[in-house]
Amino acid sequence: MSCDCHIEVSDASQKGVLRKLLTLNAFMFVAELVVGIIGESTGVLADSLDMLADALVYSVALYAVGRCSSIKTKAAFLSGGFQVLIALGIGADIVRRAITGSEPSSLLMFIVSIGALAVNTYCLKLISKEKEGEVHMRASYIFSKNDVIANSGVILASVIIYLTGSRWPDLIIGAIITGVVLWGGIRILVDARHQSERD
Repeated sequence: MSCDCHIEVSDASQKGVLRKLLTLNAFMFVAELVVGIIGESTGVLADSLDMLADALVYSVALYAVGRCSSIKTKAAFLSGGFQVLIALGIGADIVRRAITGSEPSSLLMFIVSIGALAVNTYCLKLISKEKEGEVHMRASYIFSKNDVIANSGVILASVIIYLTGSRWPDLIIGAIITGVVLWGGIRILVDARHQSERD
């Protein structure tokens, strides 16, 4: 297995982007966690845990910048593993709330999700130039794209809850976010495996 440890020209740029992504996602994790608990929203809680997974992944990717190819591939494996574990945790919470019940606040869901969408759209713009880059940066791009999709879904769910008074849109969007998170994690693991085979 080759291990090309030269310092790339793009390292400083990658670190700058990842630091911004890490800071923004960590902040939104806390904000959405608080609102999700207060507003009893599975969708917002699911998105907050997705933000936490992203923050952890960006931390791993930041560590990988400038290191050899095998380290970057291992970082991507770790990132994908985080994503899959978070998806399983979200799925368990959805089942719990489906059984025990909840009363999601459509207003809180809408407000925090608008803020999260703005933040994640900015994050996606920052990382979009890396979508065809190295494996650890491709993983970061997948996370950011998934976040934008998830935020849009929670906004839609909040509107439907407001119009119908039903809690089920919140559970449904939570399940969809779980699927998106899980699929993103699987894609990253597959991508990392292919990269490992090429190294």
